[in-house]
Amino acid sequence: MLVVGPSGAGKDTLLDLAKAAHKDKPDIIFARRVITREPMGEDHDTLDEAAFITARQKGAFLLAWGAHGLHYGIPASLRHDLQIGRMVIANVSRSVIPEAETLDANVTVLNVTAATDVLARRIAARGRESLAEIELRLKREQPILTTRAQLIDVQNDGALEDAARLFMAALESCREN
Repeated sequence: MLVVGPSGAGKDTLLDLAKAAHKDKPDIIFARRVITREPMGEDHDTLDEAAFITARQKGAFLLAWGAHGLHYGIPASLRHDLQIGRMVIANVSRSVIPEAETLDANVTVLNVTAATDVLARRIAARGRESLAEIELRLKREQPILTTRAQLIDVQNDGALEDAARLFMAALESCREN
């Protein structure tokens, strides 16, 4: 299961809730990303850019992409979990959906989103980008393209409980299939 959506949509918050709710379920694996950035709110592994590029060349990542001047990767070790039927849930860029569709026959994309003004407010609250950078980020959003993956939208601009309920229902629906 791929979790995508624009910055500020609440992907990490919903993933944290799902991880806590499913911590005792060995058939569900939450991928820990590798990012070329020091930890800033998100629990991830860190590599510098040179080490990341070397690791990518050596096949260390199941999926890898670049965004916002950083490199991101999902460890290749998770391939085994997919092969034995575990559900792997990963926060990824929409740009890797086509590649992910070649890895597994049952790919689901959860698109977490929110209204533009909500996204802008949440991104600004992080304090990492200027208003001009936030505007550019919001204008860059592209439509999600899938060829065979199931696409489920989760709107997260109201009560967190509502979005969490939708997110968990989508997760359970995929788990049953």
